[in-house]
Amino acid sequence: MKLLKILVVCATFITVSSWAMASTLEDVKAQGFVKVGVNGSLFGFGKADDKGVWAGLDVDCAKALSAAIFGSPDKLKFTPLTAKTRFTALQSGEIDVLFRNATQTLSRDTDLGLDFAQVNYYDGQGFLIPKKLGVKSAKELDGATVCVLPGTTTEQNAADYFRANGMKMSPVVIENTAELAKAFFAGRCDCLTSDASQLAGTRAVAPNPADYMILPEIISKEPLAPAVRHGDNQWKDIVNYSVLAMIEAEELGITSKNVDEMLKSENPVVQRFLGVTEGNGKALGLDEKFAYNIVKMVGNYSEVFERNVGVNTQLGIERGLNALWTNGGLMYSPPFK
Repeated sequence: MKLLKILVVCATFITVSSWAMASTLEDVKAQGFVKVGVNGSLFGFGKADDKGVWAGLDVDCAKALSAAIFGSPDKLKFTPLTAKTRFTALQSGEIDVLFRNATQTLSRDTDLGLDFAQVNYYDGQGFLIPKKLGVKSAKELDGATVCVLPGTTTEQNAADYFRANGMKMSPVVIENTAELAKAFFAGRCDCLTSDASQLAGTRAVAPNPADYMILPEIISKEPLAPAVRHGDNQWKDIVNYSVLAMIEAEELGITSKNVDEMLKSENPVVQRFLGVTEGNGKALGLDEKFAYNIVKMVGNYSEVFERNVGVNTQLGIERGLNALWTNGGLMYSPPFK
């Protein structure tokens, strides 16, 4: 009887271990779509319009993942998540990947059991104020009421900044991004603090955007990246190289408009990247044309950036740190070989 119990325990352990090691890619293919966690209310990054059509930089990165796996950018199921629920949804398996302006940190890599892929937007925390407040610098915000999301790096950064500069603040904590913006526009707080990109998105949908300004101080480093669960290296690689493919395409001068012509290139680097020379797709468990599909169906990183948040959009954001490394930015892809 004792031996039988031991065998039952061992069999259960093996079953649980097998389930834990199941391939996310296999699961995604079986269900026919990728379950993606997004912000849901952040203009320029992740937001659905009145017709339910999703758009934004994070959304386009998810579309790149879909294109890599299915040869279609639309095999996606979006789940809007708050800052408080986003990581739990990933840990529990409710979603397969998180594309929700999430900052990579040591504690999130370790304590939360997450893996972050390639950064898709380098950001930093700032402060949005109504111009009528008459403030020109964040160091003039002593005693201010500050709208902030709970459970974020933003909350701690703001507290650290005020303490380090000998200032006091009164936080107004609201969990939902859209409700937090409403509270700010209604005058419940003197300023709103978040990633500068999020502040630009919030200002863009203000009743009168010209009435608001982002102060010049950037008080933190916020490398925003897609996240996956620990334990499935293949899935992390696929998410990682889906984002990197857009960056590499920009550096190689490959766009959604010229990608078909570039298939004829005699450059061996281009041939490998676009799958004319085989190997990269097999290494990831994908079709050899996965990078071609991403660029053809979604675009390179420059196209995605400029379409969603660039200088000719309502957000009007310069490339800055998000320019290619060859142009003074931080966007840099390892070789596709």
